[in-house]
Amino acid sequence: MPSYVITGASRGIGDTHHEPILEQREFVNQLSQDPKNIVFGIVRNLQSATKLHELQKSRPNVHVLQADITDVPSLKAAAAEVAKVTGGSLDYLINNAAQVFGDRIALTLSKYSDEKQLEDDLVDAFRTNVVGVVHTTNAFLPLLRKGTAKKVVSLSTPISLPEVTLVTGFAAHSPYCVSKAALNQVVTKYAAELREEGFTFLAISPGVVNTAEKPFTPEELEFFQDAFPKFMKASDDWDGNPLSPETSVELMLGVIDKVTVKDSGAFLSHWGNQKWL
Repeated sequence: MPSYVITGASRGIGDTHHEPILEQREFVNQLSQDPKNIVFGIVRNLQSATKLHELQKSRPNVHVLQADITDVPSLKAAAAEVAKVTGGSLDYLINNAAQVFGDRIALTLSKYSDEKQLEDDLVDAFRTNVVGVVHTTNAFLPLLRKGTAKKVVSLSTPISLPEVTLVTGFAAHSPYCVSKAALNQVVTKYAAELREEGFTFLAISPGVVNTAEKPFTPEELEFFQDAFPKFMKASDDWDGNPLSPETSVELMLGVIDKVTVKDSGAFLSHWGNQKWL
């Protein structure tokens, strides 16, 4: 039975709104529709994961576990719980959790009025989006080594790429983008290290996804009004409409299913190529 671990927070996905909870829920929802799959949702706060718990009630192949990806003991404890269910193995790890600063999303590096806040945002983004992914991967690596698929997927963004940043002129969302650039290199480092063991490490973009569950703040509205015209510079045929979480996850799962060891270390879009929108 294929087994999946999906990290999250308890709200949002992609490049649009808050933390990646909506996307995590959709990964769990779509994967658990096949009763042969064993699906684990890792959340920071069990009490706030009400919709995952609701899904769990109707699908016995869904398991909700608590861990903070910046806390190694909690990750190891979660891995131990997964091992109890699967017999010690894991096939797929999807690193979906991320740190996003919604109220400062529109700021560029030079627009922060508080240097300490800028430093804190950069460090916090790196701690969650880079170090947290490394800790998560390492915690589950012994199980993945015993799995069949040996696939580790980390959600990234094309606005972490120098060429996309320069083409679009997109200078905002800086701590997030800088940290995701580092994450891309983390993926390639693991790929270089573990390819000979049959691992496939992949960075994947979900596209621009609408994960809003409440009205946008003024700061977020300012960000989107500025960002979307710039994003369109990176794609001649994008219609400017965000994807739904359902569509984004369906497309990403198709890519995840198709990639093999020869693709290890790649950064692909939800289309399975470098068409980002």
